[in-house]
Amino acid sequence: MAHYAQVNSDKIVVQVLVMDNDKTDGECKTWLKENVSPHDEWVQTSYNNNIRKQFAGIGYTYDVDKDKFISPQPFASWALDSNDDWQAPVALPSDASDDKRYSWDEDVYQADNNKGWVEIK
Repeated sequence: MAHYAQVNSDKIVVQVLVMDNDKTDGECKTWLKENVSPHDEWVQTSYNNNIRKQFAGIGYTYDVDKDKFISPQPFASWALDSNDDWQAPVALPSDASDDKRYSWDEDVYQADNNKGWVEIK
């Protein structure tokens, strides 16, 4: 099965549809434009991340210049790194590998810029 992301004029994914593998990329895009949305762009995506960095989901952004999908920003304080992955402004605590689990808390970060990761108990 081939998967195609419908990308609106703001380059945001609004839906992902499955197409038959027996059709070429051009045939799929033509059918999607004629039968689903003629005004949006249709970009193939791969659920096993073989193309365009990662599988597109609703709300993802399609970066035309990099030809990849970028996930939505998880928190206002997080920034994209050079691989287009979102990174927290504070590193995960070093004891995270000792069977402790952490979750990001934006409110904690806003109160104290040296914190943000909260242990899950």
